[in-house]
Amino acid sequence: MFQGRRIALASRHGKERALARPLQAGLGLTLQLATAFDTDTLGAFSGECERPADAATTCRRKAEAGMAELNLDLGIASEGSFGPHPAVPLLAVGREWLTLVDGRHGLVVSEQLLHTATNFSQRRVADLADLDPWLLQVGFPRHGLIVRPSRPGHDRGPTPALSKGIMSRDALALAIERALPHASDGQVLVETDMRAHLNPTRMASIRRLAFRLVRRLRSTCPACGTPGWGLVDTVAGLPCDWCGTPTDLIAHELHGCVACDHQQQRPRRDGLREADPGHCPRCNP
Repeated sequence: MFQGRRIALASRHGKERALARPLQAGLGLTLQLATAFDTDTLGAFSGECERPADAATTCRRKAEAGMAELNLDLGIASEGSFGPHPAVPLLAVGREWLTLVDGRHGLVVSEQLLHTATNFSQRRVADLADLDPWLLQVGFPRHGLIVRPSRPGHDRGPTPALSKGIMSRDALALAIERALPHASDGQVLVETDMRAHLNPTRMASIRRLAFRLVRRLRSTCPACGTPGWGLVDTVAGLPCDWCGTPTDLIAHELHGCVACDHQQQRPRRDGLREADPGHCPRCNP
């Protein structure tokens, strides 16, 4: 279905470096870059443009924009989000999406990756010297940074003195100097720049997800033979190890087809069959 075809990628952030080889080696696809479409109009990590839709929808729109620009019937796009872990707030977590849209066969196949392999972090400081231990922690200057006023004055606009793509100590010092006069609390917010071309850690995650998507596209539905068979949902209710009460943890995975309604229930991939009592609403209310 895919061998020998060209696939469009709408990206201005170098994601072809992570996607081209897996797509060529695993599916026989040749990646073609679409650069005219400004992907930041569908959401930017710097906050200048809010994401107008959820990540899955945004990913599909990016893929379709690349297809339209290059006049191809096959497209792929990547989207990511970062924040505190839902169960361990002090731990940063990233979620990456990859979506392939096949206009010729009417298919949309998505895969996602939830991971803690991220340097996502931020600090509020008044002086560059206060950042030294943190800079080492987030991998600066190999990884880029963003600087903005911590609390901008109301008359300064939404993002005054915003600096992105900071990759040197001199540039960081200048960005802090520019932002401080616009901060009502005398501090600046320094955060990791999560755009892929400025974040090698994120680029590695996208590459890892690319291989996962390729494996999914090489897996066909046992009912109709359509590529893209894989995880579509999860079922909570893993029983407590002590009393058997259902918990909020995943008990089963649902694998399904992107073309027909065929599904199969499968055990957790990690083989876990019982939950720790710490997750039980009865043993640990």
